[in-house]
Amino acid sequence: MSSPTQDVPSPALLRLADRLRRLIGAAKVITDPGQLRTYECDGLTAFRVRPGVVVLAEHRDDVVATVRMCAEQNVPFVARGSGTGLSGGAVPVADGVLIVLSRLRRIVSVDPDNARIVAEPGVINLWVTQQAAPHRQAYAPDPSSQQVCSIGGNVAENSGGAHCLKYGFTVNHVMGAEVVLADGAVVHLGGSAPEHPGFDLLGAFVGSEGTLGVVTQVTVRLIQVPEAVQTMLVGFRSVEDAAGTVSDIIAAGILPAAIEMMDALAIEAAEAAVACGYPDGAVAVLVIELDGPSIEVDENFRQVHALAGARNAFEIRIARDGDERALMWRGRKSAFAAVGRISPAYYVQDGVIPRTRLPEVLAEIDRLAAVAGLRVANVFHAGDGNLHPLILFDDTVDGAVHTAERLGFEILDACLAVGGSITGEHGVGLEKKAKMADQFSADDLAAMQLLRCAFDPAGIANPGKLMPTPRLCGERPGVRVGAPDPALGEVF
Repeated sequence: MSSPTQDVPSPALLRLADRLRRLIGAAKVITDPGQLRTYECDGLTAFRVRPGVVVLAEHRDDVVATVRMCAEQNVPFVARGSGTGLSGGAVPVADGVLIVLSRLRRIVSVDPDNARIVAEPGVINLWVTQQAAPHRQAYAPDPSSQQVCSIGGNVAENSGGAHCLKYGFTVNHVMGAEVVLADGAVVHLGGSAPEHPGFDLLGAFVGSEGTLGVVTQVTVRLIQVPEAVQTMLVGFRSVEDAAGTVSDIIAAGILPAAIEMMDALAIEAAEAAVACGYPDGAVAVLVIELDGPSIEVDENFRQVHALAGARNAFEIRIARDGDERALMWRGRKSAFAAVGRISPAYYVQDGVIPRTRLPEVLAEIDRLAAVAGLRVANVFHAGDGNLHPLILFDDTVDGAVHTAERLGFEILDACLAVGGSITGEHGVGLEKKAKMADQFSADDLAAMQLLRCAFDPAGIANPGKLMPTPRLCGERPGVRVGAPDPALGEVF
């Protein structure tokens, strides 16, 4: 539970809130304890901190005024979009300001001739593609949460999605950004041209998880809708055959738009939730999507079909139309929420491995889960080795959440052991900053910290996230993931 000192913001913070009300409007500033609880966590609900003040920004000027005031008073601030993040990146600071950007949702311009759209950070990911669709264009990054996640949050986390195998992550599709730095200055990184001279500060900003400033406008590039799209659902009786098929496809020089994999437990959950009709008896399924010129798609389809057959695929379904394609994707897109049908609670991790190591790492996950006495449903972007193990547990059992968190960190260790990474698209945030020291050397981390300090010398932009603190560098899975952090206030 929250501590008594969090029930009412500090007098200094209340004075700052009063100044903000006079400056940007009383309706945009929240200090009521009950209303503040709405914003105490993001999609990773294990971390909860009630903010001192919430600002509901409606315009860039609201963001600028708020950040400048925070800088003057040395008050920390955190930017938040739709709150769908899964690493605790938008968890507020107890004695700080949370700047909510969800009301900045204007599509500034649509420019199909130059294949770009300019949007404010609160614009929902899917809206961009909907705006581009009449021009036979689309926005490629497509996280599973694309119906609710915001462009600003995508920029902060460098979000990917099912089609990132072929089309890349958010950083590959952002051309420019208007950014409010930690002192309130407004700068423009990149622009409307494909490339810009000088240091790639835009590339550094995308994926910086709110630690370098607040994005208030984004220029994204669009892609042409491909001439042909072919989607297939392939059923296997072993995870090894499914994983081997993924490696065989890439080794053959074929680059699908997407290759997604689900194991038996994930399939069970999806069937219970959305009745997706995946092959009976499948231990693993692949959703494979090919796109491009028709002649190329036809040839690649022939090769993929043969490769899957050589790996003992017992059922291969081909989507005959858009409705069947949507049904194939429906099971995969619903997987995270679907596990609620088969478990009282779950904890999702996000690690990356070389795709050739899929069979052994999945076997190691099974072993670790058996030792922990928990079940793990695996659903992931198989084409680029981005795993999303869903650790199922009963949160009414004492200690179960600790066991799940410990297992999650052990899975990350398994990813690192084969040359992988602690995150592919969910970000580091608050949850995994202790693991940064396991992936990077002290010199690596020092270089990152220098960059962060160059943007934010006072350290008030999303403090306590991404970078390990001395206290956290030595932490290991045995320590409660949601342990209190002095920079944030009480976490519970």
